[in-house]
Amino acid sequence: MIQSMTGYGKTVLQLPTKKISIELKSLNSKNLDVSVRMPSYYREKELDVRKKIASKLIRGKIDFSIYIENNGGEVHSKVNENVVKEYMNQLKKIVDSNEIELLKMAVRLPDSLKTEREELDEEEWKQIEKTINETTDKIILYRKDEGKALLNDFELRIENIEKILDKIIEIDPQRIAQVRERLQKSISELETKIDQNRFEQELIYYIEKLDITEEKVRLKNHLDYFKKELNSDISNGKKLAFITQEMGREINTMGSKSNFAAMQNLVVQMKDELEKIKEQSLNVL
Repeated sequence: MIQSMTGYGKTVLQLPTKKISIELKSLNSKNLDVSVRMPSYYREKELDVRKKIASKLIRGKIDFSIYIENNGGEVHSKVNENVVKEYMNQLKKIVDSNEIELLKMAVRLPDSLKTEREELDEEEWKQIEKTINETTDKIILYRKDEGKALLNDFELRIENIEKILDKIIEIDPQRIAQVRERLQKSISELETKIDQNRFEQELIYYIEKLDITEEKVRLKNHLDYFKKELNSDISNGKKLAFITQEMGREINTMGSKSNFAAMQNLVVQMKDELEKIKEQSLNVL
């Protein structure tokens, strides 16, 4: 079943001292393009996260983010006691004030607070890793739901092309008859004698050049192949895009050979349906 490259997933992990939100967003792209945002103390796990995303999401422009919201249980900024005391001793020499006022002035000066770097907690990371897996599953489910909508649209467009192709097959004998009639009329207007046998041979040769039997057969095969790939177990947008190109080649050839207004109109309708398929196929994983 096909999947869309567009998707979104979010999971929240509630820990005793913090709330961790994992968010994944995906858009269409020719290749895999992963952007990762996470706190610095998780950076050593970034490569593992990228590998996990690549193995599950395969393709697309993907934004991965970890957001931390502390609950106040941990304070990573602490008073630098030695520095504050030294400031206060120096301030006593300059200003005549009590200890509280000196302290207020001291804590505003540089380096009075020190920030301790939080170290990675492996047990905490195991929980985060589980949450990442849950978020990845959510975005895959989202992609599958979007894929169902794409599938319905593809099936409609393919069905429309098949109906138009049936109309082309139906009017093809009429086209050949009209081409023959038009050529014979042009010859008669020349008011000159011709070798009728030679004329018939040339006419057959010319009409054979306009024959679209191979194009009709190949287009039908491409349409069947496209439908088969739509329902395969693996979503392969690149293969669908390739089949679409082959379909376009046959439709264009039919248009160039048609030499018949009614058929050319039908070919334009097929091209319009095919363009919609091409546009949508860019979103397929």
